[in-house]
Amino acid sequence: MVVAVVVVAAALVAGVLLAPKQQETTNAAATVTPAATPAPSSPTRTAPTTTPHPPTPPKVPEASEFDAWASKTSQWLDIPLRAMVGYAKATTKLAKDVPGCRLSWVTLAAVGKVTTDHGRARGGQFGTTGVLDKPLGTIEVRDFYNKVVSTANAAGPMQLAPSIWSRYQASYAGGKPDIQNIDDAALTTGRALCADGHDLSQGQVWWDSVSTLQPAPLFLHRTLATVNVYGTVGQGTAAPNPAVLSAVNFAIDKIGLPYIWGGNGTGGNDPGFDCSGLTTAAYASAGIKLMRTADTQFRSVPHVTEPQLGDLIFYGEPSTKIHHVGLYIGNQQMIDAPQTGQAVQVHTYRRPGDDYAGAGRPTA
Repeated sequence: MVVAVVVVAAALVAGVLLAPKQQETTNAAATVTPAATPAPSSPTRTAPTTTPHPPTPPKVPEASEFDAWASKTSQWLDIPLRAMVGYAKATTKLAKDVPGCRLSWVTLAAVGKVTTDHGRARGGQFGTTGVLDKPLGTIEVRDFYNKVVSTANAAGPMQLAPSIWSRYQASYAGGKPDIQNIDDAALTTGRALCADGHDLSQGQVWWDSVSTLQPAPLFLHRTLATVNVYGTVGQGTAAPNPAVLSAVNFAIDKIGLPYIWGGNGTGGNDPGFDCSGLTTAAYASAGIKLMRTADTQFRSVPHVTEPQLGDLIFYGEPSTKIHHVGLYIGNQQMIDAPQTGQAVQVHTYRRPGDDYAGAGRPTA
């Protein structure tokens, strides 16, 4: 049985071990009873492990192909079509106005997803003009320690702060900008990201630019993960596997929860995950049952040479013990629960000297 563990400060941090060598001896049926939680350390918004590099951005097609592309991509990614059009229109305009920025629609779409689920956070939807039928005020987001990490007085489908809106507001169609209009909100967000000569194809510049919208690590890591998923799917030639997307989206939603040895993320006395607890729960959300530990998962799923979206990433010694597992999200990155003292977060999945053992595909 897993002994009680202490839930220590779980702020998202950088410079962590990619493949922690903490042995995993969890029991899926164990009940984890955390002791009193100390106050969290100050979060950092430094990029994870190594500077994240945004994926090669899938381009918005020419006008003759736009309708078919937008319809297909919005269905694949569960993005309302009118929101998809808004992100694409803003990207196309900024590509002409600020060509050196290299803004991709996936960044705008990721911000829209993480902040308001593309305007659907409170049951609203976009009308034909792009305006929400239910105006969105501030959507409060709290971290594991019940600390508010969302931006005060933010509004609209992109949850823009008053300072961002007042400085960069613009109307796509002309006239007075409307923060509740996805065209105007996406264009304003893009203008803020592209400010000061930013080249968003550069990983650290992208990270720093997105942090000007919201500096909370919870927001940054979820946005980075979503960008990778959207970029990977957006460049595909076939619809993604629904089970894979379900598992990956589950893991993104759990970013920020603490590492708990033996944790299954059921809440209460079991608020977080260990590494295989996260992958087990992610695939369970898609109706796929995995073995409970990293080692048994490694030995029970088909192995693959190159990881694809949703694959399991393993570390350890194949002949003796696999001690860690993460969930691949594309662009050489994964979501994992690293080790005690850290939260579920995004990591680059390879680094010099790691003990990467290979990848496995639960959906094969």
